Amino acid sequence: MTRYRVERLVVDPVMISTSGSRLLVEDAMDALCRSLIPLAALITPNLPEAEALSGQKIVSHEDMERAAREIARRWGSPAVLVKGGHATGDSDDLLLRGERVTWIPGERIENPNTHGTGCTLSSAIAANLALGCALEEAVVRAKSYVADALRAMLDLGHGPGPLNHAFAIEKTTF
Repeated sequence: MTRYRVERLVVDPVMISTSGSRLLVEDAMDALCRSLIPLAALITPNLPEAEALSGQKIVSHEDMERAAREIARRWGSPAVLVKGGHATGDSDDLLLRGERVTWIPGERIENPNTHGTGCTLSSAIAANLALGCALEEAVVRAKSYVADALRAMLDLGHGPGPLNHAFAIEKTTF
């Protein structure tokens, strides 16, 4: 990454699935933590990933903040977005940048098709950063995009499917 001078790298760790399955072997997790996270402008762990990266159990907003601070301290990321979508109740996200904590409220959208929401969020944040948005604005805009994609209620195949990435195109006539 340093070779290509990536300035606004967003890392979605994709270590633990929604169902709780580990997605990375230990060597890959070590490489992620020691080599990639320190280069990131932002890391976006979900709650199980934040627990693994911080070594702390998360059951409250206070725990999310404590875990974000530990992740930043331990792994050298200048900003951490702990995604609250795996929490019961609200789906508020916590953005820690330096010492500044910003809560980004989220509504729980009942949709069984949530596959890829974390990857979509981190990609949308990266796209907004590339467009010149400040970090907080990029996160807010990305979270709004994901919420709209979930509200569109795409239903493909069997089991939990993807959110509707093309919801805005469907509203447009050509």
